[in-house]
Amino acid sequence: MKKFFIEFVTAVSSKKGRWITLAVWVLLVAVLTAVFPSVNKETDNGAANLPDNAMSVKAEKIAKEQYPDNTGTPLLIVWHRTDGLTTQDYQKISSLYQHLEKHPLSAQNFLPPLGKLPPQGLQASASEDGKTIVTPVFMNKKASTEELTSDLSSLKKHLSKVESKSLFDRKISDSGLHVRFTGPVGISTDATALFSKADVTLLIGTVLLVLILLVLLYRSPLLALVPLIGVGFAYGVTNPLLGFLAKEGFITVDSQAVSIMTVLLFGAGTDYCLFLVSKYRECLLEEEDKFTALEHAIKHSGGAILVSALTVVLSLSTLLLAQYGSFHRFAVPFSLVILIMGMAALTLLPALLGILGRAAFYPFVPRTEEMTKKLEEKKGKKVRRIAPHGKFSRKIGHWVTRKPWTVIILSVVLLGALASFVPRIQYTQDLIESFPKDMPSREGFDLMSEHFSQGKLAPLQLIINTEGKKVEIKDQLSKLSYIEEVSEKKEGVKNKEYHSYDITLKEDPYSMEAVDTIPKLNKKVSTILKDSGVEPQDHLWIGGETSKQYDTVKTTERDMKVIVPTVIVIIAALLLMYLRSIVAMVYLILTVLLSYLSALGAGWILVHDVLGISAIQGLIPLYSFVFLVALGEDYNIFMISSIWKNKNKQSNRLAIANGVSETSSVITSAGLILAGTFAVLATLPIQVLLQFGIVTAIGVLLDTFVVRPLLVPAITAVLGRYAYWPGRRWKMKESKEE
Repeated sequence: MKKFFIEFVTAVSSKKGRWITLAVWVLLVAVLTAVFPSVNKETDNGAANLPDNAMSVKAEKIAKEQYPDNTGTPLLIVWHRTDGLTTQDYQKISSLYQHLEKHPLSAQNFLPPLGKLPPQGLQASASEDGKTIVTPVFMNKKASTEELTSDLSSLKKHLSKVESKSLFDRKISDSGLHVRFTGPVGISTDATALFSKADVTLLIGTVLLVLILLVLLYRSPLLALVPLIGVGFAYGVTNPLLGFLAKEGFITVDSQAVSIMTVLLFGAGTDYCLFLVSKYRECLLEEEDKFTALEHAIKHSGGAILVSALTVVLSLSTLLLAQYGSFHRFAVPFSLVILIMGMAALTLLPALLGILGRAAFYPFVPRTEEMTKKLEEKKGKKVRRIAPHGKFSRKIGHWVTRKPWTVIILSVVLLGALASFVPRIQYTQDLIESFPKDMPSREGFDLMSEHFSQGKLAPLQLIINTEGKKVEIKDQLSKLSYIEEVSEKKEGVKNKEYHSYDITLKEDPYSMEAVDTIPKLNKKVSTILKDSGVEPQDHLWIGGETSKQYDTVKTTERDMKVIVPTVIVIIAALLLMYLRSIVAMVYLILTVLLSYLSALGAGWILVHDVLGISAIQGLIPLYSFVFLVALGEDYNIFMISSIWKNKNKQSNRLAIANGVSETSSVITSAGLILAGTFAVLATLPIQVLLQFGIVTAIGVLLDTFVVRPLLVPAITAVLGRYAYWPGRRWKMKESKEE
């Protein structure tokens, strides 16, 4: 199998094969782009995140059956004036609703008769301080984001004619009337617009960053373009394939997944290209024929690239086991893009290098000693020689093998100190907090929070099935310390035995304090039902935003428990298969896990203590785990494979020192690029992406500068030949040990 793989990759970069390979990739991109839609046109940002068996989802389903509400999805219009709403303001509200009665929006489903109310009638619904009022317009639940965006644009134009554009543009703290669109419709349209802008910014920023770093690191304009060409072709294949899968309903893709997928492709894709390019450059210093040099480079690094790509693909595929929708939707785009990129790195990239040869490295062209001497004779002067490895890389390699215990202690202390901050991390499930504070729908939401009871923004809906028995619940719940108000019961439309209560919490319904009340409330209601002779199971449901957040916490905790060990088992199996060493497999996994915890702790320090963010999104730990563990093993595999190959002909200490020096520069370059691409996410005004970018970038840098060049080789040096147990290298004679 290995022989076939090497022969195949060598064939695609041969004199004839290189042009055929390039033509196949060009044709593939052209056909797929022409036939299938772009994935960006098939995104669904409204897809459900919670599984059907979640309590809040069940409550919502029962509510639709027993308490049908055909009004539609609410668009909440928040009207605010710092010094108090005036009679003229209420007249404008009334005028708007009169206009919407005569000229309804295309997606408008139901309109409250607010246009018929006098100013005094509207004023009764305003906040106690008289500064804010919220009026709804209900939209068709099946309306697309494009329709809703168009309707909101029409609404803005109408209000701007009546008043001025400053209604929407001026700062909330300024005097005058302010209008903001929020609620489910306002938030969803704002989020879509935000992600669409972020995609363009992200793509441009990532491409520029990668290009600049490649030029700085390799000082060759042409070589800087080669990895980007490979990445571009991989994107050209992946994008329409995902578009087809999404259009046909095989997968669901959201804008967030597409954004992170772009970063992953440019970061990891460039890494795979650099692994081969670096070895090719090294081989060109020893071999005059560019095709022979490329063949040697493929034999040396092709296996490591393949195993690295498979590690990432299989690790990301484990997200298919997730029940939480956002995790699950990441699996196919992320694993597919790495799979395609791995194929490009092992076919298209060798073909491009076969076409360009030494010219790819101009002006610092790698030549053999004989070629250099001939050039010197021709020019009549000395020609600069290119060293295969930098002096600093060689020094690091020798230091690690001579003082391994010092390196291990310093590395573990640093990583352990950072990891110690993990228990202090505060989490939040409030996704609206991840949006910019000046996003109109968030401003509207914040105004509602400030001027109305927080609990009334999103009350809980308690539904019980009494089975016809008398259940007294309102008075008992009203006495609970965390409940502000309990409504009168509403009987089911189809079944009178179903009773529903709206419960207003004292806490912000989106806070973790409110989330913690859900199990308390569940327990209390269960006790009341039992005392009334009703079995609580399948007779009690709690719905609403707070309940959804509680279910989110429970679902993501379950996903962590399933996915984390699965990823570890998959990586362990791949490492064992590739290295044939149980010992190496164990310490490679442990070092990456330590690096992950350190990145999480360091990320919290930066996010909380430097940026002043009170809590990080609850999705971040699993997001960053899958990426950091998979990508971290990438670097370990590439470096350790070099040590393993050297061990066949060198002593253990020399094999480690040379392995570190051989891979140090390329992995450092790859790490800087990968960390840089993830850091681009931190420039976006979306906190969940900012936090993910920060944690992942820190993790990659720790892997690049601590785990891979220092900790892993130092452990290998301390273990000696036992690092290879029970593989063939473990059985090598002690005479080879120093």
